[in-house]
Amino acid sequence: MENIKVLHIITRFDKGGSAQNTYLSLLGLKKKNYKLSLISGLSLESEMKHQEIDAKEKDIQILESEKIEFIQCPSLVRRINIIKDIKAFFDMWRIIKKNNPIIVHTHSSKAGLMGRLAAKLAGVPIIVHTPHGHIFFGYFGPLKTKLFIILEKLASRITDKIVALTNREKKDHILFKVASEDKFSVIYSGIDPNMLKESSSEEKQNLKKELGIPENSLIVGTACRLVPIKGPEFLVKASKYIISKYPDTYFMFTGDGPLEQDLKRKALEMGISENIVFLDWRDDLAKIISIYDVFVLPSLNEGMGRVLVEAMALGKSIVASNIGGIPDLVIHGKNGFLVPPKNPEELAKYIQVLLEDKDKREKMGLKGKEMSLNFGAESMIEKIASLYEELLIQKNICS
Repeated sequence: MENIKVLHIITRFDKGGSAQNTYLSLLGLKKKNYKLSLISGLSLESEMKHQEIDAKEKDIQILESEKIEFIQCPSLVRRINIIKDIKAFFDMWRIIKKNNPIIVHTHSSKAGLMGRLAAKLAGVPIIVHTPHGHIFFGYFGPLKTKLFIILEKLASRITDKIVALTNREKKDHILFKVASEDKFSVIYSGIDPNMLKESSSEEKQNLKKELGIPENSLIVGTACRLVPIKGPEFLVKASKYIISKYPDTYFMFTGDGPLEQDLKRKALEMGISENIVFLDWRDDLAKIISIYDVFVLPSLNEGMGRVLVEAMALGKSIVASNIGGIPDLVIHGKNGFLVPPKNPEELAKYIQVLLEDKDKREKMGLKGKEMSLNFGAESMIEKIASLYEELLIQKNICS
């Protein structure tokens, strides 16, 4: 839309799923001729290492080269900090007043709560929010969770549309009475298929050799931040069952985070550390996932799990937790298996099923590859643009 200003706000612009969703949305919407800006905190709490910081800076440079304004708000942090939060609110309010956007589109809980209120007080006519999952369970204790639900209910009253990444996420919000059903739109988080080229057989063998993994060994892998909500400890426990039966199987954790040292210690105590590989964060994730035989996501809560779409696009069979938006992507017995969260025995059971049956792995992988076509970035961008246009017409801003 020519000359329509849209300001996006996100707590952390790192290489995580919500940030990459926002990044691809901005690049796609630019082609629709919107005038775009992005407010982000410094992302210090992501504890990014140099490689990820470099990749993030490259993303910012690409945005700016496309004339998408990137505005850092140092006071915007993920953790609750009363002084910084008050400052962040007024900083965002000032930026919004200065930019005078027609649409403010917030992402994630912290930026969503403060950003929507700042936008309302600044007189922004259209406010859209994408939660990228929710914090109704798995993150905090009962009292804190109840407080966040109350705040989300209040914020929904000043929100024109809430974008859920999956049908399950929409249902959860309705279940907790955050807002009425008509306030929600479901738009899957899209991936760029051009970034997901599968490695050749030779490239796979070279990478295995580089990582010290025998050529004919099977690899079970995940890719996530090593934080409690992603459930990596349950995959470590599951690996004990598998490695005891199949000592030539390797488990690979791609990603970093505060649990890394604890997970390494547990693997050592269980006597399986030689079969567990920790790779830290990588900017060549497609290359890494290409050598996996089974992809596992043992999360305790997940808005959608876009890394699953990436694994599917690369033809990998899946074992994942039956929570959040994951069942929108993984159909039990079709392209993978769903298991209860926090259940290493069930994780091991279905990992074993796939490791023992190459034909099943390959059939499920092909089905997942076919299903991944429904989750392209172009489709996501078209739906976001249509949503904006619908709201602009409703508000008599354009016709």
